[in-house]
Amino acid sequence: MKPSQKLFFVVVLLISILSCSSPKRDVEYGKATKELIALLDSNPTLKSMLESSLQKAKETNPDRNTNPAQNLEEYYQFVTWTETTMPWAIVKKEEYPEIFDNIFQGLCAFYFLIDQPIPELEGKGLVNNSLQYYEPFAKWLVTFSKSWGTYLDTEDSWNEEYYQMALNDPNFGLQNGWYEDPSNWKTFNQFFARYLKSPAMRPVASPELDSVVASFADSQPQGVWAIDSNSNLIAQDGVPVKSSTLKSISKLLGEDCQFKNVFANGTFTHSFLNVNDYHRYHFPLGGMVREVRIIQGINPSGGQLWWDQENNRYAFNPSAKTGWQSVETRGCVILETVEFGLVALMPIGMAAVGSVNFEEYVTPGTTVKKGDMLGHFAFGGSDFIMIFQDGVTFTLDAPMENDGSSYKHLLMGERLGLLSKKQ
Repeated sequence: MKPSQKLFFVVVLLISILSCSSPKRDVEYGKATKELIALLDSNPTLKSMLESSLQKAKETNPDRNTNPAQNLEEYYQFVTWTETTMPWAIVKKEEYPEIFDNIFQGLCAFYFLIDQPIPELEGKGLVNNSLQYYEPFAKWLVTFSKSWGTYLDTEDSWNEEYYQMALNDPNFGLQNGWYEDPSNWKTFNQFFARYLKSPAMRPVASPELDSVVASFADSQPQGVWAIDSNSNLIAQDGVPVKSSTLKSISKLLGEDCQFKNVFANGTFTHSFLNVNDYHRYHFPLGGMVREVRIIQGINPSGGQLWWDQENNRYAFNPSAKTGWQSVETRGCVILETVEFGLVALMPIGMAAVGSVNFEEYVTPGTTVKKGDMLGHFAFGGSDFIMIFQDGVTFTLDAPMENDGSSYKHLLMGERLGLLSKKQ
């Protein structure tokens, strides 16, 4: 048994003992946990909702190996544990090592507890009628995410064992020789936002040809949608992006954006980054930066979660809907190209930390080339939206899967599509 697994086994055992015999004042809770307790003590209705969600999760998945927080006291212990642990170690892995030795399942285990449909939230327009989108619990999740993110920026969050776990997971691609020297990674977030060994690890498609749009990140393209004359997406129910269903481009860009109305009759596309992807994003086109902003949102899971009993694992749908407006923390860079007008570039945070960051040199007036680094996600993330103006046709010509059901995963720099001027 690995040291982290032994430690988690002890924590689960301790949870059981404390929940039966120890008063809450004897437990040393984490910062975010203390704030949650104070919030629930002042809001009995919210407290009842959380208890209802935990009970529903217990009924769906009573196995303590994969659902260790089955009442409120255990949840407090669980959140405290999570505030200062690795994403891999959120759930006990002894029973299902082939499933839970990865970050994705660990995140699912955390959000599963608060993504249960509860009757108290019916009719409020929240995805799955779940607590993770409901204020003020959603605001507290931001507090939790920041607390966890602070820990993941410390050297306590990374060691040789964690490196070996990542190295043994082929999804991270550490065996491919793409990345910088691992000795540079002193914290988990340094690993998560790892640099490439050199630009040659991600060649940029047609670097001198403005009409070729390069993939801004290692990601999977999701499609292309038209925008109408009122700056709304032309789709019957909007376009699912993470936990939101987008309709209004102006609202997505934010009230403070001076360019919020310039994309009427334009084109919208987005791509999804998985948790194991290279999490630095780059400019897909060259031009001059006109605006740079971060729009603070909340940090939900970005979809719907359920326990797949047949396969003993958590399942996730990243295209769930909450309404017409994006809710996650997101960045917005307006790029002015020489030939194809203004382009909005929007990295979208998701779950956990959901931290969106831009390079220091990315400021209004800066001229950039295709492939230049734009920024990175810290733990959490991620989606990337790109919006083009009227008068431009964007053709997404990335390769499709053999069955034609979806686009293939791209590496940053590979060809995403082609721009042309409308006749």
